[in-house]
Amino acid sequence: MKYGTTTTTAAILMALVAAAPLAAGAADEKAQTTTQEAKTMVSDSWLTSKTKISLFADQRVKGTQISVDTAKGVVHLRGKVDSAEAKSAASDVAQGVEGVKSVKNDLQVVMPAARQAVDVNDKDIAKAVETRFGKDAQLKKVDVRTDAGVVTLTGQVATIGASAKASEMARGVPGVKSVKNELAFAK
Repeated sequence: MKYGTTTTTAAILMALVAAAPLAAGAADEKAQTTTQEAKTMVSDSWLTSKTKISLFADQRVKGTQISVDTAKGVVHLRGKVDSAEAKSAASDVAQGVEGVKSVKNDLQVVMPAARQAVDVNDKDIAKAVETRFGKDAQLKKVDVRTDAGVVTLTGQVATIGASAKASEMARGVPGVKSVKNELAFAK
Protein backbone atom coordinates (compact mmCIF):
# COMPACT_ATOMS: atom_id res chain seq x y z
CA MET A 1 0.00 0.00 0.00
CA LYS A 2 2.84 2.33 0.84
CA TYR A 3 4.46 1.65 -2.53
CA GLY A 4 1.28 2.74 -4.37
CA THR A 5 0.99 5.98 -2.37
CA THR A 6 4.62 6.88 -3.02
CA THR A 7 4.23 6.17 -6.71
CA THR A 8 1.07 8.29 -6.87
CA THR A 9 2.74 11.15 -5.00
CA ALA A 10 5.77 10.95 -7.27
CA ALA A 11 3.53 10.99 -10.35
CA ILE A 12 1.68 14.06 -9.10
CA LEU A 13 4.94 15.87 -8.35
CA MET A 14 6.30 15.01 -11.82
CA ALA A 15 3.11 16.32 -13.43
CA LEU A 16 3.38 19.59 -11.51
CA VAL A 17 7.05 20.01 -12.42
CA ALA A 18 6.27 19.28 -16.07
CA ALA A 19 3.34 21.74 -16.09
CA ALA A 20 5.26 24.60 -14.45
CA PRO A 21 7.07 25.69 -17.65
CA LEU A 22 3.77 25.62 -19.55
CA ALA A 23 2.13 27.88 -16.96
CA ALA A 24 5.16 30.16 -16.97
CA GLY A 25 5.03 30.24 -20.79
CA ALA A 26 1.36 31.25 -20.72
CA ALA A 27 2.10 34.01 -18.21
CA ASP A 28 5.06 35.15 -20.31
CA GLU A 29 2.87 35.20 -23.44
CA LYS A 30 0.22 37.27 -21.64
CA ALA A 31 2.90 39.71 -20.47
CA GLN A 32 4.20 40.03 -24.03
CA THR A 33 0.66 40.65 -25.35
CA THR A 34 0.02 43.31 -22.69
CA THR A 35 3.37 44.95 -23.45
CA GLN A 36 2.58 44.97 -27.18
CA GLU A 37 -0.85 46.52 -26.54
CA ALA A 38 0.76 49.26 -24.43
CA LYS A 39 3.34 49.94 -27.17
CA THR A 40 0.53 50.17 -29.75
CA MET A 41 -1.37 52.66 -27.59
CA VAL A 42 1.73 54.79 -27.10
CA SER A 43 2.67 54.65 -30.77
CA ASP A 44 -0.91 55.50 -31.81
CA SER A 45 -0.88 58.51 -29.47
CA TRP A 46 2.50 59.50 -30.84
CA LEU A 47 1.26 59.22 -34.45
CA THR A 48 -1.82 61.30 -33.61
CA SER A 49 0.36 64.03 -32.09
CA LYS A 50 2.87 64.00 -34.96
CA THR A 51 0.04 64.17 -37.51
CA LYS A 52 -1.64 67.10 -35.74
CA ILE A 53 1.65 69.01 -35.58
CA SER A 54 2.28 68.33 -39.27
CA LEU A 55 -1.23 69.53 -40.21
CA PHE A 56 -0.76 72.75 -38.21
CA ALA A 57 2.57 73.37 -39.92
CA ASP A 58 1.26 72.89 -43.47
CA GLN A 59 0.02 76.10 -45.15
CA ARG A 60 -2.46 74.25 -47.40
CA VAL A 61 -4.44 72.92 -44.45
CA LYS A 62 -6.05 74.61 -41.45
CA GLY A 63 -5.10 72.20 -38.68
CA THR A 64 -7.74 73.59 -36.33
CA GLN A 65 -10.48 72.26 -38.63
CA ILE A 66 -9.29 68.66 -38.46
CA SER A 67 -9.77 66.02 -35.78
CA VAL A 68 -7.17 63.22 -35.77
CA ASP A 69 -7.50 59.75 -34.23
CA THR A 70 -5.18 56.78 -34.68
CA ALA A 71 -5.79 53.06 -34.16
CA LYS A 72 -3.15 50.42 -34.95
CA GLY A 73 -1.24 52.84 -37.16
CA VAL A 74 -4.29 53.91 -39.20
CA VAL A 75 -4.83 57.68 -38.99
CA HIS A 76 -8.47 58.82 -39.19
CA LEU A 77 -9.13 62.43 -40.28
CA ARG A 78 -12.50 64.06 -39.52
CA GLY A 79 -13.88 67.57 -39.67
CA LYS A 80 -14.63 70.24 -42.23
CA VAL A 81 -12.20 71.86 -44.66
CA ASP A 82 -12.64 74.70 -47.14
CA SER A 83 -11.78 72.86 -50.37
CA ALA A 84 -11.09 69.53 -52.04
CA GLU A 85 -7.44 70.62 -52.29
CA ALA A 86 -7.25 71.04 -48.51
CA LYS A 87 -8.82 67.59 -48.05
CA SER A 88 -6.29 66.01 -50.39
CA ALA A 89 -3.40 67.90 -48.78
CA ALA A 90 -4.46 66.66 -45.34
CA SER A 91 -4.26 63.07 -46.58
CA ASP A 92 -0.84 63.71 -48.09
CA VAL A 93 0.44 65.29 -44.88
CA ALA A 94 -0.85 62.44 -42.70
CA GLN A 95 0.52 59.77 -45.04
CA GLY A 96 3.92 61.50 -44.91
CA VAL A 97 4.22 61.04 -41.14
CA GLU A 98 6.72 58.31 -40.35
CA GLY A 99 5.01 55.22 -38.92
CA VAL A 100 1.56 55.83 -40.44
CA LYS A 101 0.30 52.63 -42.09
CA SER A 102 -2.68 54.21 -43.86
CA VAL A 103 -5.05 57.19 -43.75
CA LYS A 104 -8.85 57.16 -43.56
CA ASN A 105 -9.99 60.57 -44.78
CA ASP A 106 -13.56 61.43 -43.70
CA LEU A 107 -13.10 65.19 -44.07
CA GLN A 108 -16.13 67.08 -45.38
CA VAL A 109 -15.65 69.95 -47.85
CA VAL A 110 -17.80 72.87 -46.63
CA MET A 111 -17.34 76.40 -47.91
CA PRO A 112 -16.62 78.96 -45.17
CA ALA A 113 -19.84 80.89 -45.89
CA ALA A 114 -21.96 77.77 -45.31
CA ARG A 115 -19.97 76.45 -42.35
CA GLN A 116 -21.84 78.28 -39.58
CA ALA A 117 -25.22 77.00 -40.77
CA VAL A 118 -23.82 73.48 -41.17
CA ASP A 119 -22.20 73.55 -37.70
CA VAL A 120 -25.43 74.68 -36.01
CA ASN A 121 -27.45 72.07 -37.88
CA ASP A 122 -24.90 69.34 -37.01
CA LYS A 123 -25.23 70.12 -33.29
CA ASP A 124 -29.03 69.91 -33.53
CA ILE A 125 -28.85 66.60 -35.42
CA ALA A 126 -26.38 65.07 -32.93
CA LYS A 127 -28.54 66.21 -30.01
CA ALA A 128 -31.66 64.67 -31.59
CA VAL A 129 -29.90 61.33 -32.21
CA GLU A 130 -28.50 61.30 -28.64
CA THR A 131 -32.00 62.02 -27.27
CA ARG A 132 -33.42 59.05 -29.19
CA PHE A 133 -30.59 56.79 -28.01
CA GLY A 134 -31.07 57.97 -24.41
CA LYS A 135 -34.49 56.31 -24.36
CA ASP A 136 -33.03 52.89 -25.25
CA ALA A 137 -30.98 51.04 -22.61
CA GLN A 138 -28.87 49.27 -25.28
CA LEU A 139 -27.87 52.52 -26.99
CA LYS A 140 -27.35 54.97 -24.10
CA LYS A 141 -23.54 54.73 -24.29
CA VAL A 142 -23.21 55.13 -28.09
CA ASP A 143 -21.12 58.15 -29.08
CA VAL A 144 -22.63 60.37 -31.79
CA ARG A 145 -20.70 62.78 -34.02
CA THR A 146 -22.18 64.73 -36.94
CA ASP A 147 -20.28 66.38 -39.83
CA ALA A 148 -22.29 68.08 -42.59
CA GLY A 149 -25.31 65.89 -41.89
CA VAL A 150 -23.29 62.65 -41.79
CA VAL A 151 -23.78 60.91 -38.44
CA THR A 152 -20.93 58.70 -37.18
CA LEU A 153 -21.72 56.19 -34.43
CA THR A 154 -18.88 54.84 -32.26
CA GLY A 155 -18.61 52.83 -29.07
CA GLN A 156 -19.79 49.35 -28.12
CA VAL A 157 -23.13 47.59 -28.24
CA ALA A 158 -24.08 44.08 -27.16
CA THR A 159 -25.29 42.65 -30.48
CA ILE A 160 -25.41 43.21 -34.21
CA GLY A 161 -29.14 43.78 -33.79
CA ALA A 162 -28.45 46.71 -31.45
CA SER A 163 -26.00 48.10 -34.01
CA ALA A 164 -28.58 47.87 -36.79
CA LYS A 165 -31.20 49.47 -34.54
CA ALA A 166 -28.82 52.38 -33.83
CA SER A 167 -28.32 53.00 -37.55
CA GLU A 168 -32.04 52.84 -38.21
CA MET A 169 -32.89 55.22 -35.37
CA ALA A 170 -30.22 57.72 -36.47
CA ARG A 171 -31.44 57.65 -40.10
CA GLY A 172 -34.91 58.60 -38.84
CA VAL A 173 -33.72 61.96 -37.49
CA PRO A 174 -34.57 64.91 -39.78
CA GLY A 175 -31.48 66.37 -41.48
CA VAL A 176 -29.41 63.16 -41.43
CA LYS A 177 -27.88 62.61 -44.87
CA SER A 178 -26.20 59.30 -44.04
CA VAL A 179 -25.01 57.18 -41.12
CA LYS A 180 -21.54 55.68 -40.64
CA ASN A 181 -21.86 52.84 -38.17
CA GLU A 182 -18.47 52.13 -36.54
CA LEU A 183 -19.93 50.36 -33.49
CA ALA A 184 -18.04 47.41 -32.03
CA PHE A 185 -19.67 44.42 -30.38
CA ALA A 186 -18.95 43.66 -26.71
CA LYS A 187 -17.40 40.25 -26.21
